[in-house]
Amino acid sequence: MGETLVRLEGAQELILQRLTGLGIYKTKSEAIRAGVLELGEKYNVLKSGKELEYELVALKMKKEAEEIKAGRKRCLTEAEVKKKYGFK
Repeated sequence: MGETLVRLEGAQELILQRLTGLGIYKTKSEAIRAGVLELGEKYNVLKSGKELEYELVALKMKKEAEEIKAGRKRCLTEAEVKKKYGFK
């Protein structure tokens, strides 16, 4: 997953300014994220909570594996994970 740069002007920009100005959303980014979720619901591409969670976890695991394979990240040992997160 990544970042997306969006340039808006005209009506879309005005709507975002009003949504944030009225305090409905704290930031324009927050309003845009909410809008994308609503579009997902409207067009029935938003899965159930558990299905969505599983898909997001799978995407994150795939990204992590690619970073480890490319040498940009290393895999922690079980002992390192326990120490880092305070497990016994």
